[in-house]
Amino acid sequence: MKDRYIRLMEMALSAYSDEMISDYIERVREMGNTEHGFPRLTANIGILIAHGIRCDLKPRFAEMMELCCRSFIGEFRKAANEFSVREIVLCLKEIEDAEAFDKETVKGWRKLLSEIKPEECYNVVVGGEDDDATNFAIFGAVSELARYSLGLGGDLDFVDRQLSCQFKWLDENMMYCDNKAEYCHQPMLYELLSRGLFALLLHLGYNGKYKEAIDDCLRKSAHLTLNMQSVSGEIPYGGRSAQFIHNEGWLLALLEYEANRCMAENDLALAAKYKRAAKLALDNTEYWLSRAPIRHVKNRFPTESGYGCESYAYFDKYMITAASNLFAAYLISNDSVPLGEEDDGRETLAFALSPRFHKVFLKCGEYFAELDTNADPKHDASGLGRVHKKGAPPAICISSPCPAAPKFKVDLASPTPLAICPCVKSERGWMLGSSPEANHALASLSADGGVAAATISSTLENGVTALTRHTVSEGGVMVEATSDGEVGIALPVFCFDGESRPRLYSNGRSLHVYYGGWVCKYKTNGKFTRTSLIGTSRCGHYRAYIAEGRASVRVEIRIERER
Repeated sequence: MKDRYIRLMEMALSAYSDEMISDYIERVREMGNTEHGFPRLTANIGILIAHGIRCDLKPRFAEMMELCCRSFIGEFRKAANEFSVREIVLCLKEIEDAEAFDKETVKGWRKLLSEIKPEECYNVVVGGEDDDATNFAIFGAVSELARYSLGLGGDLDFVDRQLSCQFKWLDENMMYCDNKAEYCHQPMLYELLSRGLFALLLHLGYNGKYKEAIDDCLRKSAHLTLNMQSVSGEIPYGGRSAQFIHNEGWLLALLEYEANRCMAENDLALAAKYKRAAKLALDNTEYWLSRAPIRHVKNRFPTESGYGCESYAYFDKYMITAASNLFAAYLISNDSVPLGEEDDGRETLAFALSPRFHKVFLKCGEYFAELDTNADPKHDASGLGRVHKKGAPPAICISSPCPAAPKFKVDLASPTPLAICPCVKSERGWMLGSSPEANHALASLSADGGVAAATISSTLENGVTALTRHTVSEGGVMVEATSDGEVGIALPVFCFDGESRPRLYSNGRSLHVYYGGWVCKYKTNGKFTRTSLIGTSRCGHYRAYIAEGRASVRVEIRIERER
């Protein structure tokens, strides 16, 4: 699999033409290094050169490496060097091991990197255990440990100090909470990458004051890392920076780390299971990188539109981040760990995260569902926000919900918050459970008899209540809502990915969505009604259909290959 990591890194780099790289170099020469996209691009090119790939870029890489190394010392702008020093140092190690450049050139780079002064180089410098710094501090710790491991200086006391305040951010499941986010709106990517950095620290040989605390965190959270992965190989949706191609990189780092640990502890069956999960995440990454032209976010909108991206998540920085994160997993990956057998489909799971993350996961056979009971309205919507079928295009049913006030760029004004959720009819129309005003609580959770189930109690506008039971089995997903009077289930139906429009068919009781050689089939015991409401998720546009009934209504969801 290590060769596959390198191949996918090459695919990520292919998104940058020679002209784009040259223009990037000129911008940095004129303006200085203002963000960490340029060092990431530099490191990726250098790593590929070390592996005998893109050697045509050696002269440009030498320029870029010099610019990066000098940007860390002397007169420079602090540009998230916490991220960049690690990338450049570990790239240098690959170059040295491969003897890809002459010794004098490498010696010059080593000299510059040895002159880094942590307190001056990094944006976040921790004062002690009471500091409020979050994962920026871990990035800085990894960068300093990388320098130390390559004999470039590195302050081990600084590493310990950076880590000293990190463990108070762990919840009862040892998942990492970002105090920069609202208390109960934790971004899933930053949770995974923070623990991924812990894994990278131990892989690089960290043996300091907090080694046992890091090991304890990784051991106790490992099962969640595995079980939260969808059958499509993706990390959970939720929060900022979601649905980018780089997301699975830190999941891969954690899976590879646990595969190695289990192998070392002679638990070969579990090691193989983690390794199989890593392959699934790699498959997902390759699925997106193989689509032409390459996008850095998981949709087909033109790159220049910025659709689905936060202001900081622009192409130059986030496209190459896919390669950067893959390389972290590559370093940890061990090809001697056996690859487990394909999932036999008999595993049935139902579990919930802590209130900080408010997620519920259901899995059975080839189906996977993710619910959110308290979604951040800037990024998500409450309700059933993900239904994946193994092998099917992730967005065909729903892969991430449509928020009320998207913090990322969309192309529609005042989009409707949408997830698969209960709704109740009032004099003013349908009250949606995906509205930010609605409140939800997990009422029951079970996994037995080949069925994973979760029941959600919802309070909508004006105190109206609804109860929704979600079940996942080998046959598909079923949602049943009950309430007084006219009750419905809102269905966000995929209608535009930025490039193409799925074919839709409906006869009132059945609703079919045809996309990418697959069909998502909805069936109700009530009646489907098409609405004018449109939601915008990072994946594209979804039109709301309502399955209507009286007192109760049911919707069955199956995803199949198109015949």
